[in-house]
Amino acid sequence: MQTPALAHADLAALVEQSLAEARAAGATAADVGVSVDTGLSVSVRLGEVETLEYQRDRGMGITAYVGKRKGTATTGDLSWGAVADTVRKAVSIARFTAEDDCAGLPDPETLAREIPDLDLSHPWDLEAEAGIELARRCEAAALALDPRVTNSEGASLGSHRSLRVYGNTLGFLGGFPSTYYSVSCVVVGQQGEQQERDYWYTAARDWRALEDVEAVGRQAAERTVRRLGARRVPTTRAPVLFVPELARGLVGHFVAAIRGGAQYRRSSFLLDAAGTPVFPGFFGISERPHLRRGLGSAPFDGEGCATRDRELVAGGVLEGYVLNTYAARKLGLRTTGNAGGVHNLTVHPGAEDFAGLVRRMGRGLVVTELMGQGVNGVTGDYSRGAAGFWVEGGALAFPVSEITIAGNLKDMFRHLVAVGSDLDERGSIRTGSMLVEEMTIAGE
Repeated sequence: MQTPALAHADLAALVEQSLAEARAAGATAADVGVSVDTGLSVSVRLGEVETLEYQRDRGMGITAYVGKRKGTATTGDLSWGAVADTVRKAVSIARFTAEDDCAGLPDPETLAREIPDLDLSHPWDLEAEAGIELARRCEAAALALDPRVTNSEGASLGSHRSLRVYGNTLGFLGGFPSTYYSVSCVVVGQQGEQQERDYWYTAARDWRALEDVEAVGRQAAERTVRRLGARRVPTTRAPVLFVPELARGLVGHFVAAIRGGAQYRRSSFLLDAAGTPVFPGFFGISERPHLRRGLGSAPFDGEGCATRDRELVAGGVLEGYVLNTYAARKLGLRTTGNAGGVHNLTVHPGAEDFAGLVRRMGRGLVVTELMGQGVNGVTGDYSRGAAGFWVEGGALAFPVSEITIAGNLKDMFRHLVAVGSDLDERGSIRTGSMLVEEMTIAGE
């Protein structure tokens, strides 16, 4: 894969020129972000190439302030003529917008003073033919595992590099390169008239840390085969165990509820919850932005503010919100360095692995797939289509499908029984399995 044509120094110079142009056009303050992204994506299905995409994207965005008035503009053309025109348009827009007392650049003391090297960039000189071969090997391993694996929705490989530089008129200028690689596979199994599908994937900053492609394919096939013979269960109330890749979604709903925007708009089921118990006493969540090679790592946030380790939840108590500068000002607080999202948010793992949690639940439902968007961020009401496995006697008894699980997120969080030791690190939210004491399971 080809590397970005522009180096860090080129982007930094463009940012500085743009800030100077904004000042000359009448801006009292401004910030500029420039990025260059390259990538290769391939997918195969039944051994044949379905897609082959090369990506080469460039972009520049500016936010200009004239007093408390704000204007933004973007361009995909990084030639100076186009950039200068974009800068002037942002300043012009700002003159016509309404004043907002919370608008403006971050407070200078919140900006990152040091930019640590987090080892986020590991270039892989991968040619298209080699990428196609890896995807084929992944899919072939899945199709060869079991004769009941009868079809495929494909195997995919993604290889991406990016370089981003950000600066503002407070004197901040910083940037860093990063890479992201992934391999995934989705196959279909058949038993009689019934068909089921499942998947697996691997992701990493360093391509050498990816799971073996054949192992990804076999895992996808194993997950598919074990779902064959799925049936519905009678409507009941029972414990529900979310596997790590779905438990991440539960944490995502929690994060959405404690974002500054949801709080100052008064549109959260966890309104004004800081300082109060949200989870049981054993539960904790830490943010670790500076993990080397972490998929959610960043030396500074989208506004140039320093990212720092913090305890978001300690002893079940919410310690604070997830804030950028604007939301913090609306709430009378300080930014938490989360402009652009959270950074390696990690749910503290428990002592029991997945099998231990299944034994602990005794009887109930393991959820491995969720469908639909039935989550209300204001009330916390939660209702999703689901599939997974029914548990009897502390062991997986049979696969289930065509059911719905329902509850309220506030209650689900307060009645968490345990978090597993099976920590899934494939994202900016990292968690093990989560066992909820009881939910409504609607089936037959």
